[in-house]
Order: sequence, then structure tokens, then C-alpha cells
Amino acid sequence: MRCLAIGIFAMLGTSAVAEPDFGAVLVDPAKSRVLLSIPDDMIVGYTHHGVGEIEYSREWLSKQDFGAQDLKADPEWACLAEAIYFEARGESVKGQFAVAEVILNRVDSAEFPDSICKVVNQGTGRKYACQFTYTCDGMPEKINEPKAFDRVSKVAHVMTEGAERALTDGATHYHTKSVNPNWSRVFSRTATIGYHHFYRMPTRVSSN
Repeated sequence: MRCLAIGIFAMLGTSAVAEPDFGAVLVDPAKSRVLLSIPDDMIVGYTHHGVGEIEYSREWLSKQDFGAQDLKADPEWACLAEAIYFEARGESVKGQFAVAEVILNRVDSAEFPDSICKVVNQGTGRKYACQFTYTCDGMPEKINEPKAFDRVSKVAHVMTEGAERALTDGATHYHTKSVNPNWSRVFSRTATIGYHHFYRMPTRVSSN
């Protein structure tokens, strides 16, 4: 499975940090790059009616019945589901929620774009310059595991509906345990969940 490239591109074997490039050309936030390749029978989503306290398990997710809704009608939900699928579908449910938290924390940060789709696709179109490996590694994005996509779609929807971000303590970055990027020695590690370490970027202090 392809891994996260937040600040790095692990496939190159480098630990160089890619600073946020706010001048990067971003895809239309109303569109997901992957949705066009998803068969219609795999893009049925869920309308959130309130789920109460989250339990980070497949059993809990399987019991969530949100009602039918077309994922294409909600691009922000679709972009988050897509990112979790390609970045963390092999992780536990807890790990998938943690990845979602990072993306949403970036949306809330002034250091990053202000929508889910823009965050996920930041740097896309410039090989090895993206924030998430799957968007610029030259490999086609295809949803081949419908059960996994069903689960991450539920995770994404719960999170876009405003669920508490209780796992990563405000993390804005993460990397797999197999790499050691330079920024990991500077940023504060906030959690380790599954195969990922999570970090919070230091707050910038303005000077007069």
C-alpha cells in the first residue's frame, strides 16, 4: 500500500521536508480526482443522523446505518474517504480515524489550505512534490476493495459531521514507522497508532 508523503516522499528514500507550497495549483475543490474511476455501485455513501460516542472498531462501523446518499453529492466527504482509503485502508479503524483527524486539523490550520479537497491535493500535479504520495506517485488511483472503501466512507462521514478528534492531540503530520523524516526531530510527537507516528507542527509566533 502506498504511504503518506506529508513532508517527505518515502519512495525516494529521503527525509527532506517539503514546506507547504501555497502557490501550488490545486484541483477544483468541488471534484475528487478518483471519483470518476469508481464504479457507480461502489459510491453509495451514508447520511449521518448522529452516532453518539464513537467506538473505534469494525463492529461499531458495521452497525452505523446512515441511509443512502451518493458520495458524488458531497465532494469534501468524497475527498476524505479517498485519502483514508489510499493512505490507511490497511490500518485499524482507530488508525483510519487518526488519519482523518490529521487532514481535518490541517483544514483548520492557517498553514494549510482551507478545505479537505485542497489539503488532500496540495502539490498534486508536480511529481514528488505532493503532500500525500498517492496523488503524485504516477500510479493510477483505483478503488479495488469495496468493503474497505465502505468502511473508510463511514469513517470520513462521521468525521466530516464534526465528530470529536480525540486520538492525535491536534496532529498535523504523520509518517510510517519505516521512515525518519527530518521534521520528526523538530515536531512534537502526539501519538503512535498502528504503523504511523503522529506529530503536531509548532505554532508560529509572529514578530513585530
